[in-house]
This record gives sequence, structure tokens and C-alpha cells, in this order.
Amino acid sequence: MNRGKRPKIKLTITDRIGKMGCHRGHKVGDSFDYDTERGQICPMAMHCAFPYIDILRYGGKLPGQPEGVAEFCCSDADVVLVFKAEIVEE
Repeated sequence: MNRGKRPKIKLTITDRIGKMGCHRGHKVGDSFDYDTERGQICPMAMHCAFPYIDILRYGGKLPGQPEGVAEFCCSDADVVLVFKAEIVEE
């Protein structure tokens, strides 16, 4: 990883576990560039995403997950969207 530049991160919604649809209108298959489109992502999901993005950007790895990938859920118990954050190689 290039230490002078932070890697790009893509967030993709991969599943929905909760019973309700997303209050922001997000759906499975939606994808966002973290640096340029994060303002479009629900603030509850972003609150959950930030620690995982930090781990990926600074060279960390999550147990049981592939290198450069972090899966997590939003915190809305009615919706529970599953997100995949992944490093995008340039």
C-alpha cells in the first residue's frame, strides 16, 4: 500500500436482514465511493462504517474477512442493511 495516499474505499450494500425498507431509500446493490459520495449515505450507516474504513485505510485486517474487505451492518434494527467496504485498487 502506498503510504503517501489513502486507498479508495467502495461501500456496497450486499444484503438486508431487517423487516422494513431503508428509511433513506437504500437497497441491496447500491454502491458508493466513500470519498466522493459519502454524503448520500444514511448517517446511521456512516456512523457504523467509519471504524471499518479507518481499519482498512491504515493497513488493518479484520478477523475472518479477506484482506482489504470489511463487512458490517447499519445500526437501524428495523432495516439492518449489510455493507461491504473494500479497498479499490487504482
